[in-house]
Amino acid sequence: MAEPVRTCVGCRRRAAAGELVRVAWDETARALTIDGRRRLGGRGAWLHPSASCLDTALRRKAFGRALRRTVVPAATESLKQQVDDASDPRISVGSIDAASSRLA
Repeated sequence: MAEPVRTCVGCRRRAAAGELVRVAWDETARALTIDGRRRLGGRGAWLHPSASCLDTALRRKAFGRALRRTVVPAATESLKQQVDDASDPRISVGSIDAASSRLA
């Protein structure tokens, strides 16, 4: 069976879901976060784990549209560090999700 295909909110290219990270609104932290387990409730946005895609998505205000909510710049600060960590091949996305839940 083929893996699901998603569209990156930054570069707008389609890719297999396994190549992208899911970004969702974390209600407890009141911020955007990488949903490593892909289980947070509500809408999600898909993003390549790269700084260029994140910068493009932030510049285009793509997260607000994809999540259908107002996203203030302060709510994206921790996401920048999480994307940097996700792009590091030594760190798995699951460990990022666990770390972000401990920060809340």
